Amino acid sequence: MAVTEIWLVRHGESTANVAAGRAEAAGADVIEVDHRDADVPLSPLGEEQSRALGSELAERGVDDVPVALWVSPYRRAQQTIGIALEAGGLAEPTKRVDERLRDRELGVLDRLTRTGAQNLHPDEEQRRQWLGKYYHRPAGGESWVDVMLRLRSVLSDVDRIDGAERLVVAAHDAVVMLVVAVCLDLDETALMDFAATHTVANASLTRLRRDVVGGPWTLEEFSGTGHLEEDPAAEVTEHEGRKDDVHV
Repeated sequence: MAVTEIWLVRHGESTANVAAGRAEAAGADVIEVDHRDADVPLSPLGEEQSRALGSELAERGVDDVPVALWVSPYRRAQQTIGIALEAGGLAEPTKRVDERLRDRELGVLDRLTRTGAQNLHPDEEQRRQWLGKYYHRPAGGESWVDVMLRLRSVLSDVDRIDGAERLVVAAHDAVVMLVVAVCLDLDETALMDFAATHTVANASLTRLRRDVVGGPWTLEEFSGTGHLEEDPAAEVTEHEGRKDDVHV
């Protein structure tokens, strides 16, 4: 038995998502948050989105085959899958909390809006514009290729999972996007083209499948949000903020 499916879940709307939207709308430099990134919780809407996700997972029979669960250590991701499992009446699979699934680290640009980056770190913003999102590594932070490197090691470990056919990953938008990029072997041009027309919504579901271990992955669904559109207590949110850098 080996993993032939990966279901990727992005966390529900967080309190930092809300604060980032507020700061962007106000033209502020700094996003005012009450927690370090690892401790940011879900917003009330994020909790509702997670419940809707749980109903969707149950309806789709996420546990019809043996399942493993890997989760980011960040609070908002753990809350999302915990609420979802409870709402769906699903038993928690064997769980692994893996720091490699954490959100992208932004270094000196953390908690800054695009305006803030331009005002407070103009040289860094010029570097970002010159290098592009794929290669730009903010001081003290990570580029997309840095995140892809740690995710390659995650995916190598997936091949060694025993006793599960489906892996559920609860993490962040950058993790979802870049796992897809690694699995589909997208280079810079292909990934940038894909990202230009695809975003990862809060509490969305993305699915990858392969026939055998070592075989090519295919993308069966990207950022599915039908469960949010159908639930009157939830709504579809993306909260990308500053698309290049703001944590979401």
